[in-house]
Amino acid sequence: MKKILIAVMIFFGLISFTPAAELDNIQLPMRDYDGIELPAGTFIPIINTQDISTEYCPEGYKVKFITTNDLFLHETNIIPKGTEFFGYVEEIHEPVVGTNASMKIRINKMLLSDTFEIPIRGYIYTSNDNLIGGGISAPAEYIKVPHYQQRFQGRFWSHRGPTLQLRPGGKRLMGEHTRVNAGEEGLIILVAPAYITHTLTN
Repeated sequence: MKKILIAVMIFFGLISFTPAAELDNIQLPMRDYDGIELPAGTFIPIINTQDISTEYCPEGYKVKFITTNDLFLHETNIIPKGTEFFGYVEEIHEPVVGTNASMKIRINKMLLSDTFEIPIRGYIYTSNDNLIGGGISAPAEYIKVPHYQQRFQGRFWSHRGPTLQLRPGGKRLMGEHTRVNAGEEGLIILVAPAYITHTLTN
């Protein structure tokens, strides 16, 4: 019986003196979390936090936007209201005669309220291939064109004469700079899938 007790004591003694290096290598089971994929073409509503203008913002100018609504996928709030999006002015086209200035704003990062960053690829959305501005400038001249009305008849008179209409001529003014004001609402469109590997919990 004594021999058995001695053997048990030696066994537990060896376990208690296991080197610390071996204990450090013990792997704890981790939560199974594969992340969520937002497909390309997803729209994210945002609000602009600063004035952005082709007049004084060069290419590469850093910009910041904030989400105005929670974005849910199924029951998970993947982009909470107040999430910040960062990017830069990717390209600028100066105003010319006949065309206003235009620019493209690229979004490359989102920052959650707990400071966790997720890289994304997106643009501030417009229906013109995400180009902000670039419309036709105002006419430099107007041409008077006669327009013949139908005959008007009264009890004692009748009239069938032309009226003059002003129509834009072929010449255009110098284009104007394009501006996105602070506080303006807009949309970010993802041009590549975004992998959300982190979500906030209450």
